[in-house]
Amino acid sequence: MTKSISALFVAATLAGVAPEAQAADVALPGASAPAFSAPDIAGHIVNLADYAGKTVILEWTNDGCPFVGKHYNSGNMQALQRRFTEAGDIWLTIASSAPGQEGFVGPEDARADIARWNAAPSDYLLDPDGVVGHLYDAKATPHMVVIDGKGVVAYIGAIDDKRSTDLDDVKTAKNYVVAALDELAAGKPVTVAATHDYGCSVKYKTS
Repeated sequence: MTKSISALFVAATLAGVAPEAQAADVALPGASAPAFSAPDIAGHIVNLADYAGKTVILEWTNDGCPFVGKHYNSGNMQALQRRFTEAGDIWLTIASSAPGQEGFVGPEDARADIARWNAAPSDYLLDPDGVVGHLYDAKATPHMVVIDGKGVVAYIGAIDDKRSTDLDDVKTAKNYVVAALDELAAGKPVTVAATHDYGCSVKYKTS
């Protein structure tokens, strides 16, 4: 991790939720989404509050994870990113792996992943100390969160109900994120607000 990104992350952590508050202030469906700040791959500090009034989708990623690969290699994740950002929603991809661990990326690696997968998130955030990941209880990749326009966690958990790495399963899976976003757009309550995520464990910093 470069010195500049380390400095940015320290600033982001100080600007976000205090560490002692984080244990009690974890994302729960139906509750206010915990505030956070994190640097993006362009070196800007991004705050959740920047998107007040917008529906925000958080996507935890790991470029070495075959479960993540299923959704990108099938074109599914990119299609969802384009569909919902074109509808006016905000899509934030987040990498919470620690330096030296699978899934850790710096800005250049993240840009390469975006180009390789032809991905289209609104932004890509770097969370090498795991602050944002722990706030949103991201245990596996891909971990997904939908925050509604009122700042409430509308959905948290797995992207779908097919816990496999088989690309063909994308076609027949029930996509919980799509269901939640469609229900929100229709002004309906979200039917399934939480599931257990599946995939590769998030490789958090341990010390």
